[in-house]
Amino acid sequence: MKDKRILYVSSEVTPYVPETETASTAFRIAKDAHSSGVQTRIFMPRFGVINERRHQLHEVIRLSGMNLIINDMDMPLIIKVASIPKERMQVYFIDNEEYFKRKAVFTDEDDKLFTDNDERMIFFAKGVIETVKKLNWAPDIIHIHGWMASLLPLYLKEYYKEEALFSESKIITSVYNDSFKGSLNKDLTNKIKFDKIDDAKFKTITTPNHTNILKSAIENSDAIICGSETYSDDISSFIENQGIPVLEFQEDDLKEPYLNFYAELISENN
Repeated sequence: MKDKRILYVSSEVTPYVPETETASTAFRIAKDAHSSGVQTRIFMPRFGVINERRHQLHEVIRLSGMNLIINDMDMPLIIKVASIPKERMQVYFIDNEEYFKRKAVFTDEDDKLFTDNDERMIFFAKGVIETVKKLNWAPDIIHIHGWMASLLPLYLKEYYKEEALFSESKIITSVYNDSFKGSLNKDLTNKIKFDKIDDAKFKTITTPNHTNILKSAIENSDAIICGSETYSDDISSFIENQGIPVLEFQEDDLKEPYLNFYAELISENN
């Protein structure tokens, strides 16, 4: 795997947000890959809870300045970057004041989902892809962590399907028990439709609850990793029916199983 390129896209990454299974696993495997000579890039949203001074975030002017169209609205894309102490690993942050300035992650003070989480997901997916295009950095593997990153496989397979930079990239989604109650904004499908993605391609998320958002990521991925020890029978059956490679939950050592799984997937291109 030395010198291969892996793009890690996660809703959460430690130490920038409070530790969760998703945040810590995304960090651990990126660190393991980086220490093994893999070229890594990590992307996450620049949530308002992140202390920019403490973590020494700074804007990357050459990458910022683009506008992304979200449901017929021009939304400025700001890219910030920081280095994880002692690891020499760079983390890129997708930022926009409208979507990410608030001092919270997914929910408000009453623990209710933000009504614009659907647009935040679309912005994050398109922001990551457009930034990687600007970097001109073709990844061998794109590894997705967390539900807020779960639209990225759909956008890669449909909206960006003619983009040559990703033609050889394999998409892996890690499935976690990071569920939320209720549903996202029911206009999500109309906002995806605005991007000229065929209705049949996102039928799964007509009801945009946590299970269906995960299913969308799964059906647009080339392989799955079980990031949590348990999850619903519905998700388990859905994964089995895809007929794609699956790495079962790894309790302790992630490094060898994950790197071997990556290598097997990449070898399919050769």
